Amino acid sequence: MLNRLIEEMGVPDLVVYNVEHFIPGTILDIETPAFEECWRAMALGGFIVGREVARLMLPRGSGTIIYTGATGAMRGRAEYINMAVGKFGVRALAQSMARDLGPRGIHVAHVILDGGILSTRSGDAARDRLSSMFPEHIAETYYQLHLQHRSTWTQEIDLRPWVEKF
Repeated sequence: MLNRLIEEMGVPDLVVYNVEHFIPGTILDIETPAFEECWRAMALGGFIVGREVARLMLPRGSGTIIYTGATGAMRGRAEYINMAVGKFGVRALAQSMARDLGPRGIHVAHVILDGGILSTRSGDAARDRLSSMFPEHIAETYYQLHLQHRSTWTQEIDLRPWVEKF
């Protein structure tokens, strides 16, 4: 997919890795293949995309790589083991990459989405009360991260609707 993108559009200036794969369960009932499947989608996938994009961005010395996290990147929760391990892994990956690639001109950031995201399935009450995050405002934050001057790069930011408890 990345090779096709580059053929059609060139090396990207901004790449967002926004993957969530979740199979619910506790430590007692999650089978190894399900655990590995979630880890592969989030952490291993993020590593592969980050590595390949960094290799392309480094020769020109610029670019932005943003990883989407979740509340699970900050704290594990019962029955969300697969989510927590995958998102913890993505957060660690972004931190390590930022320290490695930042001095070489590549901005790496991790965005924690702590709350629900408004969708076509959300009720009117969610939109009216602003109790879910609006996708267009999440996208605007990502774009602003990309535009940041090198003297003030953000490595991590958390977004949540005003009613979310944290």
